[in-house]
Amino acid sequence: MNGPPGGSIVDVPGVRVGHAADAVARTGCTVVVFEPPGAICGVDVRGSAPGTRETDVLSVLSHVEVAHAILLTGGSAFGLDAAGGVMAELETLGIGLAVGPWRVPIVPAAVIFDLFGRDGSVRPDRAMGAAALRAASRERPAQGRAGAGTGALVAKLAGLDRARPGGLGCASARHGDLVVGALVVCNAIGNIYDSRTRAAVALPQGADETFDVAGALASFGTQTPSNTTLAVVATNAKLSKAEATKVAQMAHDGLARAIDPIHTSRDGDTIFAASTGSLDVSLDLVGALAADAVAEAVVRGVRAALG
Repeated sequence: MNGPPGGSIVDVPGVRVGHAADAVARTGCTVVVFEPPGAICGVDVRGSAPGTRETDVLSVLSHVEVAHAILLTGGSAFGLDAAGGVMAELETLGIGLAVGPWRVPIVPAAVIFDLFGRDGSVRPDRAMGAAALRAASRERPAQGRAGAGTGALVAKLAGLDRARPGGLGCASARHGDLVVGALVVCNAIGNIYDSRTRAAVALPQGADETFDVAGALASFGTQTPSNTTLAVVATNAKLSKAEATKVAQMAHDGLARAIDPIHTSRDGDTIFAASTGSLDVSLDLVGALAADAVAEAVVRGVRAALG
């Protein structure tokens, strides 16, 4: 490729991002908005405990061709309510799938579990989702403890009392005119590593690089804390729904490079991929750049959260 990824998901034409959060309750949501008429989207869910909404509509068997926004949110399944606020705001703008006199915005969503260690009775709701949509812009999004990453934690294998802050990160990768951007919300049980140097970025408090991941997993058994890493990948490449789904699949390699372990039985790891452009390029190139951007976005978000 052309060196390590830089930039942000908003480097992709037609993409805006908005955050909303409750800093006291330590939870929030983030919306990725696509300029009309929307984006061709696919999704790939690798974790075995996902919390999602409207992912079936992204199937190649679904009639609907585009999504108008994607919501990533805290609050576990309760936080999916925030998607209703995003829909309501888009409807007021006249954005959505035309159904007779109505416009029905298509807003797939996915959640992280961030209820531990705070007032878990406060979750993102319709009002917060609407606020995130109103805040959406082409400005580079805040990273770290922002939006859906506000209450995220990582490196939980030694227990929640030794976990480190997770967070939201962005990156983009380029090859000629091709741009692939990623936005990641990292709330993983696993440790975080720089995918290029393999240096540890976040280990349990008090641990060093000799930390025994396998031993920690064996002692946790089936009692691992709830964890999820979510991502949205966007590109100016022309993709069908099937091709966008393949890009989402390939982008999961970026999570595996930066997070150990990943895709466990208690994770809800989900990646959405969106096409906003008409550039004809190799599908495999798009997927490879997506994995690069996702790996870098994980590290950036956690480093920003750690300060």
